[in-house]
Parts: sequence; structure tokens; C-alpha cells
Amino acid sequence: MSSQQAPPAFTLPAALLSQGFALRPETDADLAFLVRLYASTREQELAPVPWSTEQKQAFLASQFQAQRTHYRAYFPDCAFDVIEQRGKPAGRLYLQVRQTQLHIIDIALLPEWRRHGTGTAIVEALQEAGRACGKGVGIMVEKFNPALRLYQRLGFAPIADHEVYLEMEWRPDGAQLHVA
Repeated sequence: MSSQQAPPAFTLPAALLSQGFALRPETDADLAFLVRLYASTREQELAPVPWSTEQKQAFLASQFQAQRTHYRAYFPDCAFDVIEQRGKPAGRLYLQVRQTQLHIIDIALLPEWRRHGTGTAIVEALQEAGRACGKGVGIMVEKFNPALRLYQRLGFAPIADHEVYLEMEWRPDGAQLHVA
């Protein structure tokens, strides 16, 4: 991972900053947290699998590493940020600025920060940032991800179906949809 990162393409909204939230570039020191965060996003999916805890942890660590390698290979210009709350890691936001879009490569929060409006505030702030620069906001979301309802509620529309994933985009009024 590069020790230098471009200036942030996005800053958190004042409402979150006032609650002690901050974004900072992730570092190798964050790996244990990032594995734990990733595992928390797959917990429900793996619950019915008849594996031991150790087998699930090994599988999730392997899947995390594969995802991490993929993200860095395919999105080298992405901002890989940790979302902190009062100095403690609470989630991650991976954002790539594209010609016509602010593309959310990944956004995830620890379970204790879900369903409290934090993710909604971040996505709405991304929409405002997109509106300010005339860009849409894009994301790929698994069809069974509970956050799909959030994106739909915030005006994201599907632009491509990739079997397990939906590619979605929100666009400011009057803007053309990104062609996938």
C-alpha cells in the first residue's frame, strides 16, 4: 500500500463530524480491524453453514484477502479510508472518483453502527458532493444485501444486472446516467 494518498475526494458531513466521526487513510495497522469488519458483513450469510468457528474464520480471512487484493489491483486510484468514531475504527469507505461518477467501491460499518443513520448520512453527503461537481454516485450491491433498500430509498436506480450484484447509480437532476 502506498504511504501517500491523494487529498480526500470526500469529507464527512458536519453532522457526523460533530459526533466525532472522521475519515482517514487505512494503513497496514488496520488489517485486524478490517478482517473483523469484513467478517461482520458475512456473518448472517455464513450462519447456516455447518462449519466450526475456526473454519469460518479461516474462510473469511481468505475471502478478505482475495477482496483486498482485487480492490488494489482493479482500483489503484481509490481512496481506501477507515471511518472512525472518536478515534476508534467504526467502518470503511472505499471511494473512486471517476469522470462521471463518485463510485463507492465499498462501504461497511461495524454492527453497532448500523441502522443508526451513519451510513445514510455518508451516502447522502456523497450525493451532495456529486451534485456539487455534476457527477452521479455509483455502487455495486449484492441483491441480498439489506443496504439495497437504503440505496433504493435514496434514489439509486439499477443500471446493470451482474447476476449476484446490481450496479446502481444515483444522479443529480438532469444528469445523464453513466453507461456501464
